[in-house]
Amino acid sequence: VENAIDAGAHRIVVSLKEGGRTFLSVVDDGVGMTPDELVLAVERHCTSKLPDDDLDDIRTLGFRGEALPSIASVSRMAITSRPAGAETAWCLEIDGGAKGEPHPAAHPFGTRVEVRDLFFATPARLKFLKEPRTESGHVADALRRLAMAHPAIGFRLDSDERTLIDLPAAAPSLIEKAGEARLARLGAIMGREFADNAVAIDANREGFRLSGFAGLPTLNRPTSQHQYLFVNGRPVRDRLLQGALRAAYADFLARDRHPAAVLYLDLDPVLVDVNVHPAKAEVRFRDPALVRGLIVGALRHVLAGAGHRASTTVAGAAL
Repeated sequence: VENAIDAGAHRIVVSLKEGGRTFLSVVDDGVGMTPDELVLAVERHCTSKLPDDDLDDIRTLGFRGEALPSIASVSRMAITSRPAGAETAWCLEIDGGAKGEPHPAAHPFGTRVEVRDLFFATPARLKFLKEPRTESGHVADALRRLAMAHPAIGFRLDSDERTLIDLPAAAPSLIEKAGEARLARLGAIMGREFADNAVAIDANREGFRLSGFAGLPTLNRPTSQHQYLFVNGRPVRDRLLQGALRAAYADFLARDRHPAAVLYLDLDPVLVDVNVHPAKAEVRFRDPALVRGLIVGALRHVLAGAGHRASTTVAGAAL
């Protein structure tokens, strides 16, 4: 899905069977690949996304060239792709790491990646997979996080003939107003309750921009599950950012309650290292103190300004 976003897709459809164990496909309408690019895409550590091999200036979600060859080595994979303007699509099949030759196929513009019989080549790994329902839940969570960061793209997830997620792309008129497009997408994912009881954040400091929405203190949760953090459009679970969020709400919430918030941090890629965690879930900042100060200061400012507001749902329940 990250590759599809990098390819400029406007709609991405993910399909699963048995939680992805027997079948998983990702279809996009992005720029597509030529036959030569298909062959390179499944070579280990081969990527087209690092100009001048500069790991300090990463502007795409994918950049390591590890995912496709790793999955292809433990499954039966087929990649079908057709670039814009090409007369025909090409398909490449890989069976447990054994690569065939690209052959012509029928497919609209864009790319389709299909994975069948996951871990058939390494059956010992199969027992580490959870129940299909749990695995499809993990897929849905990953897709929702990416959808929150990219409201201009439509996302759909089908699992065993059931549609779990169907998020249309934001209307062009909304995309121009980034805040409104984001809030509409967040409302569709987190519920209308969050959209109605969140305050907008927009703060800048020394080239760092923090935007997003913070839930009112009265709209709190027993866990930190409703906290979503993004750095340059990349979903992260970073301790520094989570700690700053907790500190900002410290004066407003009891210790065992957690806020609901969605924060987007945008900065020059040179100022952050996104290559420190195997799953790219954590990042390392050149100036962590400045990032923490920006988050705590901006959140406290908007929460103090909204101090007289209580969430409508809590107020309604109290009445």
